[in-house]
Amino acid sequence: MTLWMRLKELRRYPSALIGVAVIALLLLMSVYAVIRYPYSQAISLWRAGERTWIENPRNAAPFWYNWFGADLPLTVKVNLNEARLVDQQDLGGGVRRRLLVLSFDYPWRGGFPTEIALFYDTTFQRAAPQAVLSWRTPDGREVPLGTQTLRGSGRYLLSGDSTLARRLGAPPQEALFRDVRLGPNGVRADRPLPGRYELYVDLYTFEPDTKVDLRLVVYGQLHGWAGTDHLRRDITIALLWGAPIAIAFGMSAALTLTLWYLFISALGAWYGGWVDALVDRLTELRMILPLLPILVMVGMFWSRSIWLILAVLILYGLIGGSKGYRAMYMQARAFPYIEAARAYGASNFRIVRRYLVPRFLPLAIPAFVNAIPGYVFLEASLAILGLGDPLLPTWGKLIQDAYSRGALYLGYYYWILIPAAMLFLTGVGFAFVGFALDRVFNPRLRSL
Repeated sequence: MTLWMRLKELRRYPSALIGVAVIALLLLMSVYAVIRYPYSQAISLWRAGERTWIENPRNAAPFWYNWFGADLPLTVKVNLNEARLVDQQDLGGGVRRRLLVLSFDYPWRGGFPTEIALFYDTTFQRAAPQAVLSWRTPDGREVPLGTQTLRGSGRYLLSGDSTLARRLGAPPQEALFRDVRLGPNGVRADRPLPGRYELYVDLYTFEPDTKVDLRLVVYGQLHGWAGTDHLRRDITIALLWGAPIAIAFGMSAALTLTLWYLFISALGAWYGGWVDALVDRLTELRMILPLLPILVMVGMFWSRSIWLILAVLILYGLIGGSKGYRAMYMQARAFPYIEAARAYGASNFRIVRRYLVPRFLPLAIPAFVNAIPGYVFLEASLAILGLGDPLLPTWGKLIQDAYSRGALYLGYYYWILIPAAMLFLTGVGFAFVGFALDRVFNPRLRSL
């Protein structure tokens, strides 16, 4: 039976089909990640400071929370080109007045915004423009917000204005959105009032060439498919890039070491004598050497690069071979086709390379597939211990960041559970396929 025919037998096992679907999903995520966020761009975005992500809400949950009835707000952005010009006047002496209205709909009842900010970008010679701000709610209330001088580029954080908070008697992001109407029992509900809100900007410029750009950002409690972290970064980037990194790390280590174990075990079993003794003693040495402490020391005292960790892992695996493969090769020495090869004068190395290793190569496929999640979890474990690559956005690094920031205590469960679920799916996908391959290539397991 050819290799392809054996692989086609996987269709008989529902678990294998599930595993193949999971692996296909991971591969699609990897391709999309590389296309959507090229490596240099992904690293740059992930290493960028909070200023790069300043228009994202901090510690926001995924938007699909609302699918379960949460009705939490999303972030709303209103640019100057979306503003309504109500009035404009030329007051003489180069002074010009414009009354602009930045309006938006707020349909959510489940929570208040987390922040409110007015971003501005101005160009002037000597006199900076000024803006007199006021807020209008859907029920017709008008709340004066004060006057701001717009110098250069920056933002006025309404939710961080302590003077405004004292005047309103509550955090501005709550006071400006609260439903002040009394309920049937005469009690005011602590919830936002849905409807259309308006920010009135009475803008004064004092020079003819003054340019002003405004942008209102009302930060929500939900953002994107995976939410945001403490630095406002979109966790989706790390989730997407975690897939190619995990697959590349796991498959590189598993493939290299599986082929090495096949070859070096064949050499020891065939040559026998001191060669077999040396391979066997090296194998036992590797079995007693603790891998995780070695990798921890490499990460602490040398480098935390994921590719250096991979190199050390492979070097560690190159110590010796596999006792399981050695046992199979010892039995194969008496096979008739091996005796025939010796009879026509084939060299020892040719017998190993052309007859022994290819004979057992199909049996190594299940071992290769089953080994992949172990190496993926190893990389994630190092990252969770704080020894992961500081440059790469990986699933383990996400969990480590979340744990160090107290995500579980603060209720940011998505920050830990989503990357943990990706690691779980990776392990389940490869395990399902590996177990099915064991049954396909090992007839004794088919009846189990």
